[in-house]
Amino acid sequence: MRHNLSSSLRRTRRTGNPMERFDALPAPLRAWLRQAALPWSPRSCERLWRRALRDGATTEAILDRLNRAEAGMLHRDRSTLFPEPNGASPQDAPA
Repeated sequence: MRHNLSSSLRRTRRTGNPMERFDALPAPLRAWLRQAALPWSPRSCERLWRRALRDGATTEAILDRLNRAEAGMLHRDRSTLFPEPNGASPQDAPA
């Protein structure tokens, strides 16, 4: 089942038990991960969470930052998988 996902995003191997890491995350971050469109690792989310807390961000600001990061990754992946025929980005397409 290695090829069941079509994505240009980099894949990495997991170390440790990702479910234990998930269970140890703060409740708002666990809730965000449950609804995320991409398969985020608990480790990477925890790293972003701790860095943002250290910088003084609120929970809402951290979740917003995660939403923006995910939107950017989805856009980058879509642009790679489904390039526009004329070279324009999908943002430039008429609505």
